[in-house]
Amino acid sequence: MKIIMVSMMHDYGIKERDFSYDYYNMYDTLKKMTGVNVIFFDYMETLNEAGRGEMNIRLLALIEKEKPDLTTFSLYTDQLLPETLDKARSFTKTLCYFWDDQWRIQFALQWAPHFDYLTTPDYDGIRKWKSRGFNKVIYSPFGSNPNKWKRLDVPKKYDVSFVGMKHSYREWILRKLEKAGISVHTVGAGWPSGFVSYDEIINIFNQSRINLNLSNSISYDLRYAFSSLRAVRDVANSLRASGDVKNREQIKGRHFEIPGCGGFQLSFYVEGLEHCYDIGQEIAVYSDTDDLIEKINYYLKYEDDRERIAAAGYQRTLRDHTYEKRVKDILAYTGLMNG
Repeated sequence: MKIIMVSMMHDYGIKERDFSYDYYNMYDTLKKMTGVNVIFFDYMETLNEAGRGEMNIRLLALIEKEKPDLTTFSLYTDQLLPETLDKARSFTKTLCYFWDDQWRIQFALQWAPHFDYLTTPDYDGIRKWKSRGFNKVIYSPFGSNPNKWKRLDVPKKYDVSFVGMKHSYREWILRKLEKAGISVHTVGAGWPSGFVSYDEIINIFNQSRINLNLSNSISYDLRYAFSSLRAVRDVANSLRASGDVKNREQIKGRHFEIPGCGGFQLSFYVEGLEHCYDIGQEIAVYSDTDDLIEKINYYLKYEDDRERIAAAGYQRTLRDHTYEKRVKDILAYTGLMNG
């Protein structure tokens, strides 16, 4: 089976940063699967080298030459041309990963008609897409690549850690934790420690007693909303924004990567999370900052409970949430592999 994967090789197309999520997880999975020949087309690097028009010409020429069984796409903005996608369907089945269709709704609706198949990470996404007139939709949430995200035999170094981009709400939460006497090891874009490699992230997940998965959206907690002028502006802008603005939570890759490393995860609640993990048994969740503080203190004290949940989450991830399983589900849906 031949697959062309159209995505960015580096994180946001920036060579100085690590490999992209798609490359590190899906491409690495595909190239290790028996019977699969995968070709990676880095549209961002080709665009930067040759321009948008030439990049699209080269992509279409590759698809016409190779005639793959399936070509998958992960879009960023408008790097690809609609006519390129339409012509490609003469030579291959096409599938687009819509990772953020819960909030990038207009973007997804703009591009969806140009593909044979769509994916959604939203547990209720198939119903939503059908209501918009799209029927070939696959529920395929983020996942974990066990070739990369793995359990290490290393001692615990941090009581509590957080890996993720800085924004005002997360900063507010960490200040609340600090006032409660809880120190958090924090890395990621915008924090003093800055951006770190995937290898270092894997180390942190393994070295932490508690791995926080903080909200990745604007919070409407009134305590935050009136905590500063910046917070007031952030919430107000989100409330009155039109178009594709991130103003709701969603399940992300981090939900699967932490347990994929055998780490204990304490996460904000996201709709649909209970369909991925047994809450309280395979993952712990918090409802607000007071609950977060209480649960951090509890799970730091009761190591047996913490380790039991981490072990169960690890096993559930290996059973249900690997990228090999995600890929096989997609190939079965498209008729390219027996289910």
